[in-house]
Amino acid sequence: MGGTNLRVCEITLPEEKSEFDIIQSKYRMPEELKTGKSEELWEYIADCVQQFFEFHHEEETGVVPLGFTFSYPATQNYINHGILQTWTKGFDIEGVEGHDVVPMLEDAIAKRGLPIKVSALINDTTGTLIASAYTDISTKIGCIFGTGCNAAYMENVGSIPKLAHLKLDPDTSMAINCEWGAFDNEHLVLPRTAYDVKIDRDSPRPGQQAFEKMVAGLYLGEIFRLVLVDLHDNNEVNIFEGQNIERLRKPYSLDASFLSSIEEDPYENLSETQDLLLKYLDINTNRSELELIRRLTELIGTRAARLSACGIAAICKKKNIKSCHVGADGSVFNKYPHFKERNAAALREILDWPSDTRKDPIEVVASEDGSGVGAAVIAALTNQRIRDGNLAGVKPPAA
Repeated sequence: MGGTNLRVCEITLPEEKSEFDIIQSKYRMPEELKTGKSEELWEYIADCVQQFFEFHHEEETGVVPLGFTFSYPATQNYINHGILQTWTKGFDIEGVEGHDVVPMLEDAIAKRGLPIKVSALINDTTGTLIASAYTDISTKIGCIFGTGCNAAYMENVGSIPKLAHLKLDPDTSMAINCEWGAFDNEHLVLPRTAYDVKIDRDSPRPGQQAFEKMVAGLYLGEIFRLVLVDLHDNNEVNIFEGQNIERLRKPYSLDASFLSSIEEDPYENLSETQDLLLKYLDINTNRSELELIRRLTELIGTRAARLSACGIAAICKKKNIKSCHVGADGSVFNKYPHFKERNAAALREILDWPSDTRKDPIEVVASEDGSGVGAAVIAALTNQRIRDGNLAGVKPPAA
C-alpha cells in the first residue's frame, strides 16, 4: 500500500537464491479513500486482495501467508504488528493512528472468507532494502523516491539506545526505517521557499514531513503550479497575460508526471510542452514562457534529486560506508528524467570523491518491485522461523 497505488503480488522464491518470479496486479488508490473512513480503506484493500486471490488461487485450501507493505510510520514490537504513528502522503483517515493496522486488514479479509493471514508488516523502504540485498549482496541501503521519500539501512542493536532494556546482543543487526521525510520538521536546517511554506501550511498535517514535502513526487507538481500562479499574479512578471488560468489554480491538479513530460521535451522547440499546457490547462504559451517553464521544472527536479542525495550521504557517513549499492524504488527514481544523474552528481560532491574516479564507490541502482519482493522474503523467513519453533518477535494470537 503506497501513496498512489495498491499492488497485490504473488512472489515465488525458487531454490536458486537471488531469483524470484512475480505475478502482480496494480490498483489505483482512490483519492476519496485518503480522507474517508477507516472501514472504507480496509474494505477496498480486501476487495483487491480477494479479486487477485480468486483469479490465481481459486482452489487454494491451506492458509496463505501475506506480507503487508505499509508505507507509513509505524511502531513495531513484533513483525506481524504495527501501530500507525501518523499518516503521510496526503492521507488523513480518522480512527487508524495509534492503532495496530494488522487486525484491521485481517478483519476485512476474514469477512470475505479468504484463507489469508498477515505474517509480516513492513515499511516499503525495509522491503526495498531486503529485496535488493536478496538479489545483490553489496546492497546496504534501501530508498524510496516516489509519492513519498524515505530510506532504510541495517544498524547494530548496540547503537539503538531505546532497545537497551531488552539486553540483546549489541552486534545483532536490525533494519531501521529512517522516516527521513520528517527531517527538519522544526524548520531549522532546510532552506525553504515561500512555496514550500504554503504547501506545508495548506497540507492535512502542517509542520510534519518537512523534508518529504520538498522532494517527494506528491509535491513536485504542486510546487510547480504554485510558482506559475505566483508569476501570473505578479504585476512585474505577469506570464500568461490576459488568459484564464482557473484550471491552474486548482490545488494538486498537476503531478510529477506532468513535470517529467516537460523535461523529456526536446529544448529546440518545446512543442510538446506547448501542447501539454494547452490540453490540460487551456493556456497558450509563447517561446519565452516555454523556456521559463522548462527551467522551472529543471530547478524543481534538480533540487529534489540533490536533497535526496543528502539523505543517502548521511547514512553512509554515519555507518562509515565507503562502498556499496543503494537499492532504490519509486516512480520518481524510475521515471523522472535525469533524477538518477543529478542524484549521483550530488553524492560525488558531498562525499568528495576524486574527479578521476572511474566508477562511483556508492551507486544508487534500481530495485523494481522492491517493496513487494521484500515483503515476500520477510514473510517467508518469518514462516520458516515459526515452523522451526522460533516465535521470537512474532505477536501471539489473541486469547
